[in-house]
Amino acid sequence: MLLIDQRRRNLGRFEVGRVLPSPLRHMVGPFIFFDHMGPVNLAAGLPRDADVRPHPHIGLATVTYLFAGEIMHRDSLGSQQPIRPGEVNWMTAGRGITHSERFERARREGGPMHGIQSWVALPDAQEETEPVFAHHPEADQPVQQEGGAWLRVLAGEAFGQRAAVKTLSPLFYVHVALAAGARVALPREYPERGAYLVSGAVSAEGQAVAAGHMMVFGPGAPAVVEARTPSVLMLLGGEPVGERYIEWNFVSSSKGRIEQAKADWRAGRMKLPDSDAAEFIPLPEGTHPSAGAMS
Repeated sequence: MLLIDQRRRNLGRFEVGRVLPSPLRHMVGPFIFFDHMGPVNLAAGLPRDADVRPHPHIGLATVTYLFAGEIMHRDSLGSQQPIRPGEVNWMTAGRGITHSERFERARREGGPMHGIQSWVALPDAQEETEPVFAHHPEADQPVQQEGGAWLRVLAGEAFGQRAAVKTLSPLFYVHVALAAGARVALPREYPERGAYLVSGAVSAEGQAVAAGHMMVFGPGAPAVVEARTPSVLMLLGGEPVGERYIEWNFVSSSKGRIEQAKADWRAGRMKLPDSDAAEFIPLPEGTHPSAGAMS
C-alpha cells in the first residue's frame, strides 16, 4: 500500500490539501487531481477575491462534492447552479469549457465550507468531446448501509450500485462513513484503487492512517479499511486511461494540445460564462501543474 500525504496550499482566504497529482503517484485510475477544501468557517462579507474567477479546462471532467457549504457554479454553456452538500456536479470539459466558482452564500451569510474537488482525465477517444454540465441532486445518489458502514455512490459503479452521472470510462467514486470498528473493502474489479481519509482514523494492511492521507492499493489486494474512530472516506479509482500531461487547468495526452489551449486562452478565443464575463484568471507566467484554480 502506498500512502500519500496531502500538501497544504494557501488559496488566500483558506487552505486546500492537494493529494493528486503527487510526486509519489500521478493518477489513480483516471483521477488526476484531488483537492481537499477546508473545513473552514467563512465570515459574512467575504471579499470577492476569495472567489475562483472564470478559467478554462480541456481534456477532463471536474467533480465538486461538498460536505458543508455552498458554491455557485457558472459556465460557458450557460449553466448556473448552486452546489450543495450531497449533490454531484460533473462538468465534462472535452474540447474546452470555462467556468467560475463563487462563494456567494458565504459572502451574504457566512458559514462553513468543506468539500472535495477532483478531476477525471478523459479517455483518448473522448478528449475532444463536446462539453457538458450535469447536476444530480442528493436524492439521485444510491445509498446503502450495513454493519456500521454508510456508502453513497457518486460516480461509476461499485457495491452493486450504479450512479446517475454519465462517465466516459470505467471508474468508481464513493463517499463512505464508518462507525468505529466498521470496515469497507474497495471493489476488486478495478485495477487502480485509492481511499482518501477525510476525517477520523483508520488502519489498512497493518498500517495506521491519519486524516489527510490517501491509501493507494495494489491490483488484486484485499484493500480493506477499518475505522479506529468514526471516519469519513472518499473511495476512488478505475481503469487507467494512459499517460496524461497536466499544466495549469489543462489535461491532455498531447503536449501540443496543451500548448494550443494555452494560446487560445491567452488570445481570448475561449468563451467566458455569459453572466460572469467581467473578469477572468489570466494564464499564469511560468505555468505549472494545477496553478491558479481549484477545478
